[in-house]
Amino acid sequence: MNKCEKYFVEKYIIKNNANHVLSLYLLQIISVTVITMVACMLSDRTYLVSIAEEGNNYEAGLYILLFTGILMLIVSILGWCSALKLFRYCLATFISIMLVIVVAQIAFAGWLYAHKDRLDELVRSSVINTVKDEYGEIQCRTQIMDTIQSTLECCGANGPEDWAGSKYGKQDSSQLRLSFGVSNAENIFRIPKSCCKDTDSTACNQGRQMKVAGVVSSAIYNEGCMEKLVTTLKTQTYHFMGAAVLVLALEIISLILALICCYKGGSSDRYKA
Repeated sequence: MNKCEKYFVEKYIIKNNANHVLSLYLLQIISVTVITMVACMLSDRTYLVSIAEEGNNYEAGLYILLFTGILMLIVSILGWCSALKLFRYCLATFISIMLVIVVAQIAFAGWLYAHKDRLDELVRSSVINTVKDEYGEIQCRTQIMDTIQSTLECCGANGPEDWAGSKYGKQDSSQLRLSFGVSNAENIFRIPKSCCKDTDSTACNQGRQMKVAGVVSSAIYNEGCMEKLVTTLKTQTYHFMGAAVLVLALEIISLILALICCYKGGSSDRYKA
């Protein structure tokens, strides 16, 4: 091959290598974003209610996603080495690992799609169970429900009346008898402080003692949390799925560019030889 042909081949390789470097830069940013997002999801108590019943499965899924983000970061660094130093073996390793990541992400996306209907059922059953049996009994579930009620400005699963049939609602019955009398105490139930619009107000303390089938105080949130939480989690899921599609597309582009660089790099070595 003459010098002119060699020049154009090398120029083509440099151009593809530059595109590969750009895709690696974006991939590195996305990997850091994924790691940050999963860390936030693991620490967000509003999200954690969705894994209250089947925590092991969903929390394990988040840790797998976190591991994938860390692996993407390592692979992007490996890709930088292959792109800047033009190490073909390093580039081949990058391609192999990236291919595994892409296949794993497609499989994970398929699993999520197959189980998407479970999210709605799981959230509803988790909220109802937390309100009825777990609030005031299990500290972590109590904190989760308090965070949901204060953040989403809601009370109970379907409304404040849900606390009438809960374990928490009938706690400290002796105090209710002293305040309302023995006969009236049976029809009185407590509402958590997190249901109040202003937790420090006098109206909050008064409104928390509620009669069965009575009028809800204006100081108490009147809407239930179940529908609000389902809507919020669905919105977050759509955003997550959109971001996942963009990440997958970028990974595939990076994989294609890496394959081109690897193939053309081998051709260039043969020409030089």
